[in-house]
Amino acid sequence: MSNKIGFLAIFALVISSEIGSGIFMLPISLAPYGMYSSISWVISGFCAISLAFVFALLCAKFPETGGPHIYVKHAFGSTAAFFVGWTYWVSSWVSSTAVTIASIGYLTPLFYNDMQNIRLLLEIALILAIMLINLRGVTTAGYVELLFTIIKIIALLAIPIVALSFFDKNNFIVSKEVSNLTISQTLARSTLLTLWCFIGVESATVPAESVNNPAKTISRAIVLGTSCVAVIYFINSFSIMGLINGNDLANSRAPYVDAVKIMFPGNWHLITSVVAFIVSVSNLNAWFLADGQVTLGLAKDKLMPQFFAKKNKYDAPFCGIILSTLGVLVLLVLTSNTNFAEQATSIIEASVVSFLFIYLVCSLAFIKVTMQEKNHYKSLIGSVAVLFCCWITYETPISTLLISSLFPLSGTLIYLLWYRNSTKQSS
Repeated sequence: MSNKIGFLAIFALVISSEIGSGIFMLPISLAPYGMYSSISWVISGFCAISLAFVFALLCAKFPETGGPHIYVKHAFGSTAAFFVGWTYWVSSWVSSTAVTIASIGYLTPLFYNDMQNIRLLLEIALILAIMLINLRGVTTAGYVELLFTIIKIIALLAIPIVALSFFDKNNFIVSKEVSNLTISQTLARSTLLTLWCFIGVESATVPAESVNNPAKTISRAIVLGTSCVAVIYFINSFSIMGLINGNDLANSRAPYVDAVKIMFPGNWHLITSVVAFIVSVSNLNAWFLADGQVTLGLAKDKLMPQFFAKKNKYDAPFCGIILSTLGVLVLLVLTSNTNFAEQATSIIEASVVSFLFIYLVCSLAFIKVTMQEKNHYKSLIGSVAVLFCCWITYETPISTLLISSLFPLSGTLIYLLWYRNSTKQSS
């Protein structure tokens, strides 16, 4: 039996990596922007697809396990590849912590809003379950991801389609604070929010050597998957904002639950909690799959200690998966005393911005590679991605940028004590 996965599993990985818990909370953040939010979805969707093309074309040229650090290595050398790979790995499992918190948080209504005493226990149980799935190998994790994605797509299309029958354009209200901004400022701020939902666009490139015909399969899956994600996000945001009055939406804690309450009487909203849980768990499984493959790719390229390259009988990189799990468990315990929103937000803000650093460096690597090929069409795509990453970084508060810089800096000790010494010895 082949341990490699095909198009459907990779397509599911793209969908699940990009669509996570944020889809249920974003309408709250976008509510003050009214109809401007719809325009911002188009802008961010276009730029996300540009990034998808960048990673698809890079993967087609370098179909190796590891993802971003592979492309940086070919363009800028091993040292830059080490820091990109390290940042990607740390950012991935740190983001997994926030997704875990959100996943359990969506189950709160099922416990009659009284689950504080067992919240940490449930979070730990979920992480261990996802770890066990991924220790069964990329094939098992891929099949689980495909099942979750089917449920996710059905739910995320069914709810907004029904909501469109209740649509009222008067519910789109631009807040007073936003109305004082210029159109350019308004679109910049709302697009910044919507672009964050496409984080994970690169994850399908990570397990390249575990994919059948990766150059063709991953390229098709990442572009098609990101395009589908853009459509799903737009339909969901547009329909929910057209269903719930903007002022009420801005003060909502669970917009999808409120939407289902409007559309269906009774306890149907509890189903929304279960759907939100499945969506978040799907996203968590996708990140864990990527975590193991990232460390495997780094070890193969001798950018990390060789024990990361060891596999179990299911061909799973168990050291990377277990260390990622331990990292998530530590963060869960350290942040367990705060509420759901504060706990998730404090973790995810910095990790999301760190991904922008990775996207920017990979886009620059793409431009360098295409310039050598003298392909001006591809260089144009890379330039769009670079400019957009720079714009997003410019719009990010300095404090967040400084915190995010700790992700690559955290690898400095490993670089000085192990990687640089191992490089000298091998030379």
